[in-house]
Amino acid sequence: MAETVEQKQEFSRGLEGVIAAETKIGYVDGINGILAYRGYDIETLTNQSNYEEVSYLLLYGKLPSEKEYIEYVSELKKEMYIEDDVYELIKKISRTAHPMSSLRTVVSYIGGKDKTSVDPDVKQQEEIGIKLIAKMPTIVAAIKRASSGEDFIKPDPELSYAANFFYQSAGRKPDTVEAKMMDTALILHADHGMNASTFSAMLTISTLSDMYSAITSAISTLKGPLHGGANERALALIKETGSPDNAEKVLSEKMEKKEKIMGFGHRVYKVYDPRAKILKGYAEYITKKNGQEKLFQTATKIEDLMVNRLGEKGIFPNVDFYSGILYYSIGFPPDVFTPIFAVGRISGWVARSYEYVQNNRLFRPRSRYAGEKAPRRYVPINERN
Repeated sequence: MAETVEQKQEFSRGLEGVIAAETKIGYVDGINGILAYRGYDIETLTNQSNYEEVSYLLLYGKLPSEKEYIEYVSELKKEMYIEDDVYELIKKISRTAHPMSSLRTVVSYIGGKDKTSVDPDVKQQEEIGIKLIAKMPTIVAAIKRASSGEDFIKPDPELSYAANFFYQSAGRKPDTVEAKMMDTALILHADHGMNASTFSAMLTISTLSDMYSAITSAISTLKGPLHGGANERALALIKETGSPDNAEKVLSEKMEKKEKIMGFGHRVYKVYDPRAKILKGYAEYITKKNGQEKLFQTATKIEDLMVNRLGEKGIFPNVDFYSGILYYSIGFPPDVFTPIFAVGRISGWVARSYEYVQNNRLFRPRSRYAGEKAPRRYVPINERN
Protein backbone atom coordinates (compact mmCIF):
# COMPACT_ATOMS: atom_id res chain seq x y z
CA MET A 1 0.00 0.00 0.00
CA ALA A 2 1.34 3.47 -0.87
CA GLU A 3 2.34 5.71 2.01
CA THR A 4 0.01 8.59 2.85
CA VAL A 5 1.22 12.18 3.16
CA GLU A 6 0.85 11.93 6.95
CA GLN A 7 3.07 8.82 7.06
CA LYS A 8 5.83 10.48 5.05
CA GLN A 9 6.00 13.61 7.19
CA GLU A 10 8.20 13.60 10.28
CA PHE A 11 6.31 13.57 13.57
CA SER A 12 7.51 15.62 16.56
CA ARG A 13 5.25 15.51 19.62
CA GLY A 14 4.61 19.03 20.89
CA LEU A 15 6.45 20.40 17.82
CA GLU A 16 9.69 19.95 19.76
CA GLY A 17 12.67 20.98 17.64
CA VAL A 18 10.49 22.04 14.70
CA ILE A 19 11.53 25.38 13.17
CA ALA A 20 8.37 27.26 12.24
CA ALA A 21 9.54 30.88 12.07
CA GLU A 22 12.58 33.12 11.68
CA THR A 23 13.42 35.89 14.13
CA LYS A 24 16.05 38.56 14.69
CA ILE A 25 14.86 39.28 18.23
CA GLY A 26 16.20 36.74 20.70
CA TYR A 27 18.75 33.92 20.69
CA VAL A 28 19.02 31.08 23.17
CA ASP A 29 22.06 28.78 23.15
CA GLY A 30 21.12 26.00 25.54
CA ILE A 31 24.43 24.16 25.23
CA ASN A 32 26.62 27.10 26.19
CA GLY A 33 24.16 28.89 28.44
CA ILE A 34 23.77 32.05 26.37
CA LEU A 35 20.73 34.32 26.16
CA ALA A 36 20.96 37.36 23.91
CA TYR A 37 18.51 40.02 22.70
CA ARG A 38 19.32 41.37 19.24
CA GLY A 39 22.94 40.23 19.76
CA TYR A 40 23.38 41.79 23.22
CA ASP A 41 24.02 39.19 25.91
CA ILE A 42 21.77 39.29 28.94
CA GLU A 43 24.60 40.00 31.38
CA THR A 44 25.53 43.20 29.51
CA LEU A 45 21.93 44.38 29.34
CA THR A 46 21.15 43.78 33.02
CA ASN A 47 24.38 45.53 34.04
CA GLN A 48 24.28 48.53 31.73
CA SER A 49 20.76 49.00 30.39
CA ASN A 50 17.22 49.24 31.77
CA TYR A 51 13.87 47.71 30.91
CA GLU A 52 12.61 50.63 28.82
CA GLU A 53 15.72 50.55 26.63
CA VAL A 54 15.52 46.76 26.29
CA SER A 55 11.86 47.01 25.35
CA TYR A 56 12.77 49.44 22.56
CA LEU A 57 15.60 47.16 21.46
CA LEU A 58 13.28 44.16 21.16
CA LEU A 59 10.70 46.12 19.18
CA TYR A 60 12.93 48.06 16.82
CA GLY A 61 16.14 46.09 16.51
CA LYS A 62 18.56 48.66 17.89
CA LEU A 63 19.36 50.57 21.03
CA PRO A 64 17.61 53.94 20.96
CA SER A 65 19.33 57.26 20.53
CA GLU A 66 18.84 59.70 23.39
CA LYS A 67 16.01 61.38 21.48
CA GLU A 68 14.36 58.05 20.61
CA TYR A 69 14.66 56.89 24.21
CA ILE A 70 13.03 60.04 25.59
CA GLU A 71 10.19 59.76 23.05
CA TYR A 72 9.61 56.06 23.78
CA VAL A 73 9.60 56.53 27.55
CA SER A 74 7.25 59.51 27.15
CA GLU A 75 4.87 57.35 25.12
CA LEU A 76 4.95 54.61 27.78
CA LYS A 77 4.22 57.15 30.51
CA LYS A 78 1.35 58.66 28.51
CA GLU A 79 -0.26 55.24 28.01
CA MET A 80 0.40 53.71 31.45
CA TYR A 81 -2.90 54.83 32.98
CA ILE A 82 -6.06 52.73 33.08
CA GLU A 83 -9.59 54.08 33.32
CA ASP A 84 -11.90 53.94 36.33
CA ASP A 85 -14.11 51.23 34.85
CA VAL A 86 -11.03 49.01 34.47
CA TYR A 87 -10.19 49.52 38.15
CA GLU A 88 -13.79 48.62 39.00
CA LEU A 89 -13.58 45.46 36.92
CA ILE A 90 -10.33 44.49 38.65
CA LYS A 91 -11.87 45.09 42.06
CA LYS A 92 -14.88 42.94 41.17
CA ILE A 93 -13.15 39.91 39.65
CA SER A 94 -10.03 39.81 41.81
CA ARG A 95 -11.99 38.86 44.92
CA THR A 96 -12.32 35.30 43.69
CA ALA A 97 -10.28 34.85 40.50
CA HIS A 98 -6.63 33.81 40.27
CA PRO A 99 -4.54 36.89 39.35
CA MET A 100 -3.70 35.36 35.95
CA SER A 101 -7.39 34.88 35.19
CA SER A 102 -7.98 38.49 36.19
CA LEU A 103 -5.13 39.64 33.95
CA ARG A 104 -6.50 37.72 30.98
CA THR A 105 -9.96 39.21 31.48
CA VAL A 106 -8.72 42.78 31.91
CA VAL A 107 -6.57 42.77 28.76
CA SER A 108 -9.47 41.34 26.77
CA TYR A 109 -11.82 43.97 28.23
CA ILE A 110 -9.49 46.85 27.34
CA GLY A 111 -9.20 45.44 23.83
CA GLY A 112 -12.97 45.31 23.48
CA LYS A 113 -13.16 49.02 24.28
CA ASP A 114 -10.50 50.01 21.75
CA LYS A 115 -12.02 50.68 18.34
CA THR A 116 -8.59 50.47 16.69
CA SER A 117 -8.63 46.73 17.39
CA VAL A 118 -11.21 46.21 14.64
CA ASP A 119 -9.36 45.19 11.44
CA PRO A 120 -6.05 46.74 12.56
CA ASP A 121 -3.26 47.27 10.06
CA VAL A 122 0.37 46.54 10.92
CA LYS A 123 1.04 50.07 12.19
CA GLN A 124 -1.98 49.88 14.48
CA GLN A 125 -0.75 46.55 15.81
CA GLU A 126 2.47 48.30 16.83
CA GLU A 127 0.55 51.12 18.53
CA ILE A 128 -1.67 48.66 20.41
CA GLY A 129 1.44 46.74 21.46
CA ILE A 130 3.02 49.85 22.99
CA LYS A 131 -0.21 50.60 24.85
CA LEU A 132 -0.15 47.12 26.35
CA ILE A 133 3.53 47.35 27.31
CA ALA A 134 2.75 50.64 29.06
CA LYS A 135 -0.37 49.43 30.88
CA MET A 136 0.80 45.98 31.97
CA PRO A 137 2.56 47.09 35.20
CA THR A 138 -0.45 49.20 36.19
CA ILE A 139 -2.88 46.35 35.55
CA VAL A 140 -0.85 43.72 37.40
CA ALA A 141 -0.19 46.03 40.36
CA ALA A 142 -3.90 46.82 40.60
CA ILE A 143 -4.76 43.10 40.52
CA LYS A 144 -2.21 42.43 43.27
CA ARG A 145 -3.67 45.14 45.51
CA ALA A 146 -7.29 44.16 44.83
CA SER A 147 -6.50 40.52 45.63
CA SER A 148 -4.98 41.63 48.94
CA GLY A 149 -7.86 43.98 49.80
CA GLU A 150 -5.69 47.08 49.43
CA ASP A 151 -6.51 50.44 47.85
CA PHE A 152 -5.28 51.11 44.33
CA ILE A 153 -2.24 53.30 43.74
CA LYS A 154 -2.03 55.31 40.53
CA PRO A 155 1.22 55.43 38.51
CA ASP A 156 3.86 58.02 39.33
CA PRO A 157 5.25 59.60 36.13
CA GLU A 158 8.51 60.41 37.91
CA LEU A 159 9.39 56.73 38.36
CA SER A 160 10.91 54.26 35.94
CA TYR A 161 8.95 51.33 34.47
CA ALA A 162 10.21 48.82 37.08
CA ALA A 163 10.12 51.25 40.03
CA ASN A 164 6.57 52.27 39.12
CA PHE A 165 5.46 48.67 39.13
CA PHE A 166 7.05 48.15 42.54
CA TYR A 167 5.48 51.33 43.91
CA GLN A 168 1.96 50.59 42.64
CA SER A 169 2.20 47.03 43.98
CA ALA A 170 3.90 47.53 47.35
CA GLY A 171 2.57 50.97 48.25
CA ARG A 172 6.03 52.40 48.78
CA LYS A 173 8.79 53.57 46.51
CA PRO A 174 11.65 51.08 46.18
CA ASP A 175 15.16 51.87 47.30
CA THR A 176 17.91 51.88 44.68
CA VAL A 177 18.74 48.18 45.02
CA GLU A 178 15.09 47.09 45.01
CA ALA A 179 14.46 49.12 41.87
CA LYS A 180 17.50 47.55 40.21
CA MET A 181 16.40 44.05 41.24
CA MET A 182 12.94 44.54 39.77
CA ASP A 183 14.36 46.07 36.60
CA THR A 184 16.78 43.15 36.22
CA ALA A 185 14.03 40.57 36.77
CA LEU A 186 11.84 42.19 34.10
CA ILE A 187 14.73 42.32 31.61
CA LEU A 188 15.53 38.64 32.22
CA HIS A 189 11.93 37.68 31.50
CA ALA A 190 11.45 39.97 28.48
CA ASP A 191 12.07 37.32 25.81
CA HIS A 192 13.10 33.70 25.65
CA GLY A 193 12.84 32.06 22.27
CA MET A 194 9.67 30.62 20.82
CA ASN A 195 8.31 29.43 24.15
CA ALA A 196 4.69 28.34 24.61
CA SER A 197 3.18 31.75 25.39
CA THR A 198 5.18 33.52 22.68
CA PHE A 199 4.12 30.90 20.15
CA SER A 200 0.53 31.34 21.30
CA ALA A 201 0.71 35.08 20.66
CA MET A 202 2.30 34.55 17.24
CA LEU A 203 -0.26 31.89 16.32
CA THR A 204 -3.09 34.29 17.13
CA ILE A 205 -1.58 37.26 15.30
CA SER A 206 -0.96 35.05 12.24
CA THR A 207 -4.74 34.92 11.73
CA LEU A 208 -4.60 38.74 11.39
CA SER A 209 -6.42 39.08 14.68
CA ASP A 210 -5.52 42.09 16.82
CA MET A 211 -2.65 42.49 19.31
CA TYR A 212 -5.04 42.45 22.27
CA SER A 213 -6.18 38.97 21.23
CA ALA A 214 -2.59 37.83 20.73
CA ILE A 215 -1.59 38.98 24.23
CA THR A 216 -4.74 37.49 25.76
CA SER A 217 -3.75 34.17 24.18
CA ALA A 218 -0.22 34.51 25.55
CA ILE A 219 -1.49 35.24 29.07
CA SER A 220 -3.78 32.22 28.93
CA THR A 221 -0.84 30.04 27.95
CA LEU A 222 1.51 31.52 30.53
CA LYS A 223 -0.99 30.64 33.27
CA GLY A 224 -0.09 26.95 33.06
CA PRO A 225 2.18 25.55 35.79
CA LEU A 226 4.53 24.02 33.21
CA HIS A 227 5.26 27.52 31.91
CA GLY A 228 4.71 30.66 33.98
CA GLY A 229 3.52 29.02 37.18
CA ALA A 230 6.74 27.16 37.88
CA ASN A 231 8.32 29.77 40.18
CA GLU A 232 5.31 29.65 42.50
CA ARG A 233 5.70 25.88 42.82
CA ALA A 234 9.49 26.15 43.21
CA LEU A 235 9.02 28.47 46.18
CA ALA A 236 6.48 26.02 47.62
CA LEU A 237 9.13 23.28 47.46
CA ILE A 238 11.67 25.46 49.30
CA LYS A 239 9.16 26.44 51.99
CA GLU A 240 8.00 22.83 52.36
CA THR A 241 11.62 21.75 52.87
CA GLY A 242 11.92 24.31 55.65
CA SER A 243 15.65 24.14 56.34
CA PRO A 244 18.87 22.91 54.72
CA ASP A 245 18.88 19.93 57.09
CA ASN A 246 15.64 18.61 55.60
CA ALA A 247 16.66 18.95 51.96
CA GLU A 248 18.15 15.46 51.51
CA LYS A 249 15.09 13.74 52.96
CA VAL A 250 12.52 15.83 51.06
CA LEU A 251 14.27 15.47 47.71
CA SER A 252 14.80 11.72 48.14
CA GLU A 253 11.12 11.19 48.90
CA LYS A 254 9.98 13.26 45.94
CA MET A 255 12.39 11.63 43.52
CA GLU A 256 11.40 8.17 44.76
CA LYS A 257 7.79 9.09 43.91
CA LYS A 258 9.02 10.42 40.55
CA GLU A 259 7.66 13.88 41.33
CA LYS A 260 8.94 16.77 39.22
CA ILE A 261 11.31 19.03 41.15
CA MET A 262 10.13 22.49 40.12
CA GLY A 263 12.80 25.08 39.33
CA PHE A 264 15.21 22.57 37.82
CA GLY A 265 15.83 21.53 34.25
CA HIS A 266 14.87 23.28 31.04
CA ARG A 267 13.73 22.20 27.59
CA VAL A 268 16.51 24.31 26.04
CA TYR A 269 19.29 24.80 28.62
CA LYS A 270 21.53 21.82 29.33
CA VAL A 271 23.75 23.95 31.56
CA TYR A 272 23.06 26.48 34.31
CA ASP A 273 20.36 28.93 33.17
CA PRO A 274 22.17 32.30 32.80
CA ARG A 275 19.11 34.09 34.17
CA ALA A 276 19.20 32.00 37.34
CA LYS A 277 22.86 32.93 37.89
CA ILE A 278 21.96 36.62 37.92
CA LEU A 279 18.87 36.27 40.09
CA LYS A 280 20.66 34.05 42.61
CA GLY A 281 22.89 36.95 43.66
CA TYR A 282 19.90 39.25 44.18
CA ALA A 283 18.00 36.53 46.06
CA GLU A 284 20.91 36.15 48.45
CA TYR A 285 21.02 39.91 49.04
CA ILE A 286 17.29 40.46 49.61
CA THR A 287 16.77 37.42 51.86
CA LYS A 288 19.65 38.55 54.05
CA LYS A 289 18.37 42.13 54.15
CA ASN A 290 14.85 41.04 55.12
CA GLY A 291 15.83 38.40 57.66
CA GLN A 292 14.95 35.40 55.50
CA GLU A 293 18.41 33.88 55.18
CA LYS A 294 17.09 30.38 55.90
CA LEU A 295 14.99 30.52 52.73
CA PHE A 296 18.07 31.17 50.61
CA GLN A 297 20.20 28.66 52.53
CA THR A 298 17.56 25.99 51.99
CA ALA A 299 17.42 26.83 48.29
CA THR A 300 21.18 26.56 47.83
CA LYS A 301 21.22 23.23 49.67
CA ILE A 302 18.52 21.91 47.34
CA GLU A 303 20.54 23.22 44.39
CA ASP A 304 23.72 21.48 45.58
CA LEU A 305 21.94 18.15 46.01
CA MET A 306 20.16 18.37 42.66
CA VAL A 307 23.31 19.34 40.75
CA ASN A 308 25.29 16.53 42.40
CA ARG A 309 22.61 14.01 41.49
CA LEU A 310 21.49 15.23 38.08
CA GLY A 311 23.96 17.83 36.85
CA GLU A 312 25.63 15.33 34.54
CA LYS A 313 22.23 14.91 32.85
CA GLY A 314 21.98 18.66 32.23
CA ILE A 315 19.63 19.36 35.14
CA PHE A 316 20.44 22.71 36.75
CA PRO A 317 18.46 25.55 38.36
CA ASN A 318 16.36 27.55 35.92
CA VAL A 319 15.05 31.10 36.17
CA ASP A 320 12.04 30.01 38.22
CA PHE A 321 14.06 28.66 41.15
CA TYR A 322 15.44 31.99 42.33
CA SER A 323 12.87 34.43 40.91
CA GLY A 324 10.21 33.16 43.32
CA ILE A 325 12.49 33.66 46.33
CA LEU A 326 13.30 37.20 45.19
CA TYR A 327 9.66 38.22 44.66
CA TYR A 328 8.52 36.63 47.93
CA SER A 329 11.30 38.30 49.93
CA ILE A 330 10.39 41.70 48.49
CA GLY A 331 6.80 41.16 49.61
CA PHE A 332 4.85 39.77 46.65
CA PRO A 333 2.41 36.91 47.38
CA PRO A 334 3.10 33.72 45.37
CA ASP A 335 -0.04 33.94 43.22
CA VAL A 336 1.28 37.19 41.72
CA PHE A 337 4.59 35.65 40.56
CA THR A 338 3.24 34.65 37.14
CA PRO A 339 1.64 38.07 36.47
CA ILE A 340 5.05 39.61 37.26
CA PHE A 341 6.45 37.28 34.59
CA ALA A 342 3.89 38.80 32.19
CA VAL A 343 5.02 42.36 33.07
CA GLY A 344 8.50 41.43 31.83
CA ARG A 345 7.46 39.22 28.91
CA ILE A 346 4.95 41.68 27.42
CA SER A 347 7.71 43.37 25.39
CA GLY A 348 8.84 40.04 23.95
CA TRP A 349 5.28 38.99 23.13
CA VAL A 350 4.59 42.26 21.34
CA ALA A 351 7.95 42.34 19.55
CA ARG A 352 7.68 38.76 18.27
CA SER A 353 4.04 39.19 17.21
CA TYR A 354 4.83 42.45 15.46
CA GLU A 355 7.86 40.95 13.73
CA TYR A 356 5.88 37.95 12.53
CA VAL A 357 2.83 39.80 11.20
CA GLN A 358 5.00 42.02 9.01
CA ASN A 359 5.88 38.95 6.94
CA ASN A 360 2.84 36.93 7.86
CA ARG A 361 1.93 33.37 7.05
CA LEU A 362 -0.91 31.61 8.87
CA PHE A 363 0.36 28.84 11.14
CA ARG A 364 -1.22 25.56 10.03
CA PRO A 365 0.54 22.49 11.44
CA ARG A 366 -0.91 19.04 10.87
CA SER A 367 -1.52 16.13 13.19
CA ARG A 368 -0.73 12.49 12.48
CA TYR A 369 -3.93 10.48 12.39
CA ALA A 370 -3.78 7.40 14.63
CA GLY A 371 -7.48 6.49 14.79
CA GLU A 372 -9.74 4.01 13.01
CA LYS A 373 -9.42 3.81 9.23
CA ALA A 374 -12.33 4.75 7.00
CA PRO A 375 -14.78 3.54 5.90
CA ARG A 376 -16.30 2.10 9.07
CA ARG A 377 -19.72 0.49 8.96
CA TYR A 378 -22.38 2.62 10.60
CA VAL A 379 -24.39 0.60 13.13
CA PRO A 380 -27.92 1.87 13.90
CA ILE A 381 -28.38 2.89 17.55
CA ASN A 382 -30.80 0.07 18.34
CA GLU A 383 -28.20 -2.52 17.24
CA ARG A 384 -25.25 -1.19 19.27
CA ASN A 385 -24.01 -2.94 22.37
